Amino acid sequence: MAGRRVTASSVAHQGPPQVVSMKKLTESSGLTFVPPTHIFTTDGSVSTTDGSVPESPSGIPVINFSSLTSSQRSVEVEKLAQACRDWGFFLVVNHGIEENIVDGMLDGVRQFFNLAEEEKQQFEGKHVLDPIRCGTSFNVSVEKCFFWRDYLKVFVHPHFHFPHIPSGFRVREVARVVLTGISESLGLEPNCLEEALDYDAAFQIFIANLYPPCPQPELALGMPPHSDHGCLTFLIQNGIQGLQVLHNGNWVTVSAPQNAFLVNTGDQLEIMSNGRYKSNVHRVVVNSKATRISIAVAHGPSLETVVQPAAELVDAENGNPAGYKPMQYKEYLQLQQSNQLDGKSCLDRIRV
Repeated sequence: MAGRRVTASSVAHQGPPQVVSMKKLTESSGLTFVPPTHIFTTDGSVSTTDGSVPESPSGIPVINFSSLTSSQRSVEVEKLAQACRDWGFFLVVNHGIEENIVDGMLDGVRQFFNLAEEEKQQFEGKHVLDPIRCGTSFNVSVEKCFFWRDYLKVFVHPHFHFPHIPSGFRVREVARVVLTGISESLGLEPNCLEEALDYDAAFQIFIANLYPPCPQPELALGMPPHSDHGCLTFLIQNGIQGLQVLHNGNWVTVSAPQNAFLVNTGDQLEIMSNGRYKSNVHRVVVNSKATRISIAVAHGPSLETVVQPAAELVDAENGNPAGYKPMQYKEYLQLQQSNQLDGKSCLDRIRV
């Protein structure tokens, strides 16, 4: 599933790797092939030879946010239960955040990536807990194969480090309402997961991604198969497809309506639900024609929270013991972000 990386002999690093940004690399004159440092062989289903990807089926669940705050809530909560149980992924529509706000966020990200390399270097960061950092791939200090991606990561809660986010971008409040619905769908009190996360002090990170056109998209990946470290991740994109989610053993390309949030469940939700809801494994494929920009807003517990299965969902006497060891979220975050992305390898370390 995760693919086979090129051998170390083809990508030999001596000391700390000096890796040029994907934007600079792809804007170099005459780039007609994928450098050996970025070749990632897969199961053959990444893309077709022209860089296109298959359309998504109509079965991806859609959650009407307005119904979660109305008399129709119970119906939408049941849809959330099915989405989390069967997919670990769903779309959220009618969330109340205006389209021009979302477009403004995407434009701001585009402007950042268009800065001169020297200007962006001041935000490089040296540690996974640096509040602002940008770079390329995922973790070039340990990777043998680099991914076709530049990124900007900014901590925005509980401490706000971003220079400016439009006041109408209220994704945190949308996430809160969705989380209460998920809590109810598990048979818990509406505020159970919110309290377990210590939501008022919860960790929230803004992640902007740039995936430039790739001359040989069948040889590269924007991001490898992985699950997210947090609880819920909300994502918007600039209309260019590329996100694929793993569903019933198949990669499904996600196509979203205009101004919809793409939401996937993360590892902390799998832990707190004691495995009832699985974190979604997803990847990003690239194309040869257009630059894809996405913004992910990841919501997790507070960094100091020790995450474990909800007590109401554990019943060892009746064959349902805790399936995961308790672990502080800060430690979990550092563990995942300091290694290579590889499916659910981080979550696997704390399974009982």
